[in-house]
Amino acid sequence: MQNKRKILPLYVGGTKNHFQQVTEFLKLGAEAIAQTANKLQPQQVASAIQLLSVCKGKVVLVGVGKSGLIARKIAATLTSTGTVAVYLHPADALHGDLGIVTSNDVAILMSNSGETDELVEITPYLKKRQVPIITIVGNLSSTLARNADVVLDASVDKEACPLNLAPTTSTTVALAIGDAIAMTLMQVKGLTPEDFALNHPAGRLGKRLTLKVADIMHSGFENPIISPTATWLEVITAISQGGLGAVNVVDNLGQLLGIITDGDLRRSFQKIDPTKLERISSDAIMTKNPITVSPDYLAYDALQVMENRPSQISVMPVVDEQGICLGLIRLHDIVRSGL
Repeated sequence: MQNKRKILPLYVGGTKNHFQQVTEFLKLGAEAIAQTANKLQPQQVASAIQLLSVCKGKVVLVGVGKSGLIARKIAATLTSTGTVAVYLHPADALHGDLGIVTSNDVAILMSNSGETDELVEITPYLKKRQVPIITIVGNLSSTLARNADVVLDASVDKEACPLNLAPTTSTTVALAIGDAIAMTLMQVKGLTPEDFALNHPAGRLGKRLTLKVADIMHSGFENPIISPTATWLEVITAISQGGLGAVNVVDNLGQLLGIITDGDLRRSFQKIDPTKLERISSDAIMTKNPITVSPDYLAYDALQVMENRPSQISVMPVVDEQGICLGLIRLHDIVRSGL
């Protein structure tokens, strides 16, 4: 007999209090970020951005515990937005990984207390390599703050913890500072949506700005073509063998003359006397001067061309600048690509 999961009764009387507690903790974090925006010293922020924007190497984020997790996230955000950054665990650094740090780098040390042993211990070695140090700390009188080139105040009055112990509000503020720095560097460096997309090729935005028609079109042996004199039966055979729902009609030089789709075949069958179909050639049923796209066209833009029209089209010829037929692109292929 299977054990049934015991469902605890909902404590109705406490529901409202629980909601209030959650929202109060959220407000506490939001208020702490707002206070930080007022506490940060303009000169310190300007110095931090200056150091980071002219950095010829990479930004090295250092932290342990919860601060280490925040440091990892900030490193990832910086890297994805145009500033190369890595996370370095201070304990690993003291056992060989310090070799990744060079004088061209900038280090960001993160600690709420500013007295974290591992970070204090690594500081002299960073200074020996002439690495500029930025600290995001909650104690401006701490050892880390005194030994840093730039100090960013991440102090909070209270943690969002009933015991005022678990790093919550302090980590929220540290993360907000890191994200704000990353976004400011994006503006300083003039990062464009296209630049951003290059770092996010698997994301939808990345694909919209980088995936081209040439990347997903059917060409070569996958591009079914026929001559303008092909018979109705030859058209059916070409479409069936190609499996794309259409066939391009080209002249002897490969110049596109038209396209015949499954829909064109059905319509021709309705309009033409079945006894005369054998004598009908492809040029009589093809769509002449069809809408085309170049291989360098963005796939997302091709999608808009196919959809944003009174009568949507599901397949489109791909041609070069001279009108030479290169292949076919289908709406299905674009959608399947994840756009």
